Amino acid sequence: MISNLTLLLPATKFETDQAAHLVAIGYPQVEPVMRQILEWLQDPNWPVAQVFRPFVASIGAPLAPHVLSILLTDDGCWKHSVLSGVVAESPELVACLRPELERIALSPTADEVQEEVDGVAAGILNRFDCGPEA
Repeated sequence: MISNLTLLLPATKFETDQAAHLVAIGYPQVEPVMRQILEWLQDPNWPVAQVFRPFVASIGAPLAPHVLSILLTDDGCWKHSVLSGVVAESPELVACLRPELERIALSPTADEVQEEVDGVAAGILNRFDCGPEA
């Protein structure tokens, strides 16, 4: 086991080798640095985000508390990126996060409306045949 995973985290958005190394270590071994990994998903255009996104989406239900903590922030861009790139690819996450997805779809904050997070949440719920319950 690697004693200090933080040393393996990318320092810049271009350090895809670092990201790939963490992906290769796998889950649950990288759990201690999952928050930092998720921070690299704030901009889906970053090269490291493209390495991390499929890996993070594959984790499923154990990722729900981390994603929920993002959905409770005021960062609409990050919410949009995580919903569209991670949650939308994981039926397990959709099931775990359904109450918050419904809240976003039906009663979004001003930031969620501005960043179109409400539409992404509604689209995810509809895609998995569990549209928001009014």
